[in-house]
Amino acid sequence: MPEHISETHTAMKTPVTTKGAKTRQRLLDTAEEVFGRKGYFDASIVDITQQANVAQGTFYNYFSSKYEIFAELIKQLSRDFRSQIKQEVAKAKSYQDAQRIGFNQFFKWVKAHRNLYSIVQQAVLVDEALYRSYYERLATGYVSGLEEAMGKGEFKPLHAETVAYCLMGMSQFIGMRWVYWEGEDVPEQVFEDAMTLIFEGLAASESKGKVE
Repeated sequence: MPEHISETHTAMKTPVTTKGAKTRQRLLDTAEEVFGRKGYFDASIVDITQQANVAQGTFYNYFSSKYEIFAELIKQLSRDFRSQIKQEVAKAKSYQDAQRIGFNQFFKWVKAHRNLYSIVQQAVLVDEALYRSYYERLATGYVSGLEEAMGKGEFKPLHAETVAYCLMGMSQFIGMRWVYWEGEDVPEQVFEDAMTLIFEGLAASESKGKVE
């Protein structure tokens, strides 16, 4: 494990006042922007504290190092995103509806947190275990819903984890192509084509697919 990471695994202090909680969150919000713009290795604690208008000494009341705030930021983004998805998917009337809602919510989340892609991808160089954990947590929720849908006969009985990672890959790269790179909403036709691919596959109908 890199030296700058191994030295940072100390207990994180928890703010006990409303003001302290707000200061800690302001540091996290600022870190999201700074890490997204400058990258983990070029960013500094000074960059974060100056932009957040927080004294550098105050930073250490909440985080012991740059790595610790980076790791907490990824964990918070993952936790908040999964909570939002779960809340919205609970409104679905079917498992297919749940997939549509989940994709839509992911794209909305990326638009509100455009630095998310950059930060998560940086994690593979900062701490591979943190990077892996981010995706494993997302996959766990996917697998649970897929297995339930398969058990009730709404989806084909496929390997749920394989399907989960395929769906995650689709949402990630569609979000990257339109939301992250272009700063746009995912076009309606793109979204509907993705849903068609998920629920109907690539193969044409039998009559169209036959070679005379």
